[in-house]
This record gives sequence, C-alpha cells and structure tokens, in this order.
Amino acid sequence: MKTRIERDSLGEKAVPAEAYYGIQTLRAAENFPISGYRAHPSLIRAIGMAKKAAALANRELGLLDKRRAEAIAVAAAEVIHGKWNDQFVVDVYQAGAGVSFHMNANEVIANRAIELLGGKRGDYTVIHPNDHVNRSQSTNDVFPTAMRLASLFLLEELHAELQPMQRALEKKGKEFDRIVKSGRTHLMDAVPIRLGQEFAAYSTAVERSRAEIRHAQAGLKEIGLGGSAVGTGINTHPQYQKTVVEHLSRISGLTLRPAEDLRWAMQSNLPLAVASSALRNFSLELLRISNDLRLLSSGPNTGLAEITLPALQPGSSIMPGKVNPVLPELAAMVAFQVIGSDVAVALAVQAGQLELNVMMPTMAWNLLHSAEILKNTARALAGRCIPGIEASLERCSYFAGVTVALAAALNPYIGYSAAADLARESVRTGRTILELAREKKLLDDDTLRQILDPQRMTEPTVPVKPKPRG
Repeated sequence: MKTRIERDSLGEKAVPAEAYYGIQTLRAAENFPISGYRAHPSLIRAIGMAKKAAALANRELGLLDKRRAEAIAVAAAEVIHGKWNDQFVVDVYQAGAGVSFHMNANEVIANRAIELLGGKRGDYTVIHPNDHVNRSQSTNDVFPTAMRLASLFLLEELHAELQPMQRALEKKGKEFDRIVKSGRTHLMDAVPIRLGQEFAAYSTAVERSRAEIRHAQAGLKEIGLGGSAVGTGINTHPQYQKTVVEHLSRISGLTLRPAEDLRWAMQSNLPLAVASSALRNFSLELLRISNDLRLLSSGPNTGLAEITLPALQPGSSIMPGKVNPVLPELAAMVAFQVIGSDVAVALAVQAGQLELNVMMPTMAWNLLHSAEILKNTARALAGRCIPGIEASLERCSYFAGVTVALAAALNPYIGYSAAADLARESVRTGRTILELAREKKLLDDDTLRQILDPQRMTEPTVPVKPKPRG
C-alpha cells in the first residue's frame, strides 16, 4: 500500500496515499477499535453543512480568501451528498467531545479541497485542516451543531413514517368500529368495548407521540455555532455567529436560530435529552401497542384470537404450521433498545463539567440510532403488519357476551352488591349474566336485553326505564 508522510504536534505517521483523511484521523482509528460502528450518514451530512456554512461566512467576512473558501465549500458539499462517507473511519466510541470525528471531517474536506485546487493530498500548505477548514470554529461548537442538525433530519424522517402508521391504525379503527368484544382490565374480564375503539386509541397514542417529537425538534433548532472553544466566541468575527447560522439555515433548509447564550449552548445538552425522551416515550407506547397486538392475536386455538396478524414467515423450526407475531415482537425489541439508549443519553447529558460536556459522541450515536430503528420499525408496521390485520367477529362476539363484567351495567338498577353476587355466580356456574338475571327475574326480559346489550355499553347512553311489574 502506497503511503504519504504526514506530521502533527505528536510527530509523523504514514497515511494511506489514497486516503482523504489524514494523520489525526489515523491516530483515532488506531486508538479506538471499539465497536466497528461508524458515524451515522446524517451526522456526516450535518457536519458537511456546518463546514460549508463556516467557509461561506469566513469568505463573506474577509477571514478566508475566495479561492480557498470556495474550494472548501465545494468539498464540504460533496460530504453533504455522501460522496466521501467511506472516508469517515473513526469509531462512534471515541475521544471526548467528538474531536476525532471533527478532525476526520476537517482532513477529508481539506484534502479534497487541495485536490480541487490542483494540489496533492497531504500538502496542507494549500489548505490546512485547522487553519482554513476549521477557521472560526472549534469542535466544541461544531460537533453539537452537527449533532442537532442530524437529529433534526432523522426526527423529521421518523415523523414522516409515523404518519402512515397512525393512519393505518385509524383506518383499522373505522373498519372494526361495529365489532363488539370484551374489554379487559388487569387482564381480567371487563365491560364491552368495540375493537375499533381499541385501534382508534392506538392511533391517538401515535398522534400524541408525534406531537412530542415535533416539540423536541423545536429545541434542537437553537444553534451554538460561533461559540468557539468555551462559548465566548474567541477567534471569531463579531458578525460571525449571525452570518454562519444564516448560511447554515439556507444550506440545511431548516429555520435555525443563533443561541441567545453561547455559554449555555456549550455547557448544556438539554435539547438532546428532550429529543431522546420523546423517542423513549414513543417507544413506551409502541411497546404497549405491540404487546396488545400479540395478546389479541394469541392462539389460534388456545389464546384470545380476536384478531389475526399477517402471516409473514414460518414461526418454528420444529412445530409445523406455527406462525408468530414477528413484527410486534420486533417492535418490542426495538422499544427496549431505544429505552436503554435514552438512559445512556440521559447519563451523558448530566455528565458535563464546567464549560463543556465531552460525552457528546455517545449522545449522538444513541439518539441517531434510536431515531433510525424507530423510523424503520414504524415503516414495517405500517406497510407489512397493520393493514393486514383481520378481526375474528365470532370470537369477539362470544367474549362480549360471556364477560362477567356485564353485571356492571346492572349497577344502577339492582345495586352493586346484588350485581357482584350475580357476577360471582356466573364465574362459579359458567352461565352468562343475562341467563342468570332472567332466571332470577331481576327485571323484565325486554329491559334486561336492552341493559345487557354489549353494543349499548360501548357508548354513554340514557338509562333504560324498567317496565312496571304486574
């Protein structure tokens, strides 16, 4: 392998001649062979945007000559479009604050810009990773900016995938609206509910989660770029912060705003904690819904079997014909992962000391990974699971008629204690509430049929007036 010799403050190293990264990236790759995971493409895209915005702002303010600034901007644009993703070789678990990833970006952009100007990779007299690509910047304001941008991009993608999932559940709610079944509380018989009402509530849960994610996005749009090393703006022009954020807004297509307090923006990662919490909260709902789908489809002969999920693959290597609820199972596992990732983000967010939180790489990895897997899970559920769910009308109707909680509908007419006696007798004998109430002549037959109609119990209704006796 051909190499070139590069130098930094620690000495010399041989860097692969064809690499766009340089000596600092190589040191990091050697130091951190930890997970094998590389930066999420959204984070690479985002840091490319930050670098292009900085180059344009530096040119506009006379801090960087036009020739260098334009070459850096073109190279950064190529990073934005993913052309050099394979050159970002630093593990996601790396030196604090994201210095290694940031220098990886500076070196890739510098070497590509050198090439654009007719030079050879590694000739940093043409364009230097620190002096030119990193002009007016620090890892401490660039990495959190990239982290916020990447989070915004992925949260928007997740938001877009949650909408079809919500609509698919809403559609099932309408399709199943006339199907009455037994409700269950504490996993025990409860009063009737319509299957469509259950699915409509699942749709509402996704809708409310989308709103929480949208709220989290708003906080991520406050950008600390321009704070430089500790939030004081050292080595930046007085107009740099405003100018660079304006350029970044245009490049990203996002409505970003400069942080009002750059020290706060450097010290605190509260917006990341809020975003991670929004993903965790959606995961809690996703976990609950997926568990419900697994329970409702359990069987087919020995479970609830009120619904049937699409058969997507054989479910056993030994039991022929077995089909498992694979996508709800997947959703549960993804939810577990996201909930765990939120703990990692929370611990990282609180771990800042004084002017900087150096734990940002783990925040970025966990938040972006969570958004990615939730996005893909929502797409799978909306495309391959929810639309194919079918209801078992016969099974639902049977459970609606035999639930002992039908006795609750008699409370206003015979009192709670008498209704409880009836429920206990139903459990003991296996006879329905309607059969026992008729036998005991608690009310006239027509009144009992109205009161104990499961469909009637699924909405607020005017009390039935019993017919006078005799």
